[in-house]
Amino acid sequence: MKGLKGKNVLITGATSGIGQAIAAHFATEGANLALNYRNDPDKLDDTKELIEQMCDQVRGCGGKEVSVEGDVSEEADIIRMCQETIAKLGSLDILINNAGIQTAASSHELETSDFDQVIQVNLRGAYLCAREAIKHFLDRGNSGIVINVSSVHEIIPRPQYVSYSISKGGMENMTKTLALEYAPHKIRVNAIAPGATATPINSWTDDPQKRKEVESHIPMGRAGTPEEMATITAFLASDDAAYITGQTLFVDGGLTLYPDFLKPWSAGE
Repeated sequence: MKGLKGKNVLITGATSGIGQAIAAHFATEGANLALNYRNDPDKLDDTKELIEQMCDQVRGCGGKEVSVEGDVSEEADIIRMCQETIAKLGSLDILINNAGIQTAASSHELETSDFDQVIQVNLRGAYLCAREAIKHFLDRGNSGIVINVSSVHEIIPRPQYVSYSISKGGMENMTKTLALEYAPHKIRVNAIAPGATATPINSWTDDPQKRKEVESHIPMGRAGTPEEMATITAFLASDDAAYITGQTLFVDGGLTLYPDFLKPWSAGE
């Protein structure tokens, strides 16, 4: 895609799932990558292997690849991670806010500490990463891009995942607010909102019966793949999307299209 070759990209939560796929896809576009991990650098082994495999398929990528440690629930870690990225790559052009967690519990039984942790990682952490990236974009006097990995649950209520739903709903408004505030500085802020996606965070992925149940609610009849999420992320970060900001692009197989209406059931039908 236009404008990704040679760009410096920081990807939070790059050790698995969508973050891993995003890293591999941006590598094939010739981008330089800062891959974020928490605590153990060996967690990036699978990501680096996937990058190597995909680069072999396109006969080499040519971009630089560095690892940056940081817990996105900790402000000091975020500041250091962004500074380290800039030091290792020379600058930062694109931030991918991908790190995220979820906790399942009945809302009236959810522990405050569990609620706080989800908000700290998914929303507060994403904001702080965006804040540090935007500071850098402004300091160097030119444009930059922030892509937030949200969820269909920014608009679809999800019982027993209230903290996750709140965090993604907040991310939608954060995306719009930052996009509006910094559009005059040629800084674009967008989000993707994956639907049901086959990643390790989703326990139903490896259970055929559970997967069938999940996919029965999707109009297109199947779960999405991490690679499909990565492709859309790359589009939003590319020059092909140069006039798009403040938007959330739903990548969900039709999950947000009120799938119960696939078959008519209203009065008079």
